[in-house]
Amino acid sequence: MTDVETYLATIADEQRRNDARLLVTLMTEVTGTPPAMWPGTIIGFGSRHYKYESGREGDVAAVGFAPRKAQTVLYLTGYLEEYADLLDRLGPHTHGKGCLYLKRVDRADQAALREIVARSYETAQLTE
Repeated sequence: MTDVETYLATIADEQRRNDARLLVTLMTEVTGTPPAMWPGTIIGFGSRHYKYESGREGDVAAVGFAPRKAQTVLYLTGYLEEYADLLDRLGPHTHGKGCLYLKRVDRADQAALREIVARSYETAQLTE
C-alpha cells in the first residue's frame, strides 16, 4: 500500500497536487486523524462501517477525497442535500448524491469547506 506522501508526489498536475496537499492539511486539522490511502486513489480520514438492507456491508473513509484529472472529488457521509446551507457559500462546484466536485480547491470558501468536512466526519461518527 502506498503512503499518502508517496502518492501525492506522483500527481503530475501541479494544481491538483497543491489542492491535494491543501485538503490533507485541512482534513487532518478538522478530523484530528491522519490521512490514509484507501482502495484506488482515495485519501481518507477516519472510517465508518455501512450495512445495506441487502446485507452488503463494508468500511469506507468517514471523509475523503481523490485528485482526479479534471477535478478533485470529495467523498462525504450522507447525501449532498444535507449540506445545502454550506454549498451556497462554497463557490464553484458540482455534485452527485454523496460526492462533491471541485475544479480548484484553493478557490473554494475555506470556512465552508471546513464546515462540510466537519459535518461529514461528525455524521460518520454518529452512524457507527
